[in-house]
Amino acid sequence: MKNIYIYILIMGLVSYTIRVLPMTLIRKPIKNQFILSFLYYVPYVTLAVMTFPAITEATQSPIAGMAALILGILAAWFGASLFQVSVLCCAVVFVLELVL
Repeated sequence: MKNIYIYILIMGLVSYTIRVLPMTLIRKPIKNQFILSFLYYVPYVTLAVMTFPAITEATQSPIAGMAALILGILAAWFGASLFQVSVLCCAVVFVLELVL
């Protein structure tokens, strides 16, 4: 039981260090264009990494999830709103889950 407290303490220290070190070590504005562009895309990549696997795993059939993903991307590409894309994806999954 004591090991779990050690694990939690280590996880807390690692999380705290990761957040505090950049604030203490980087005091000047970042001017490197590569680093700026890298930091700009980090939230989008993180969201994609968390979302895309869940799209296929949340459905009973991975085919329904992939079809909804492809149609959602196409709808967004052609200018559909976020609400329209989500309704389309939900409808595609619903229909394909009934059929498959």
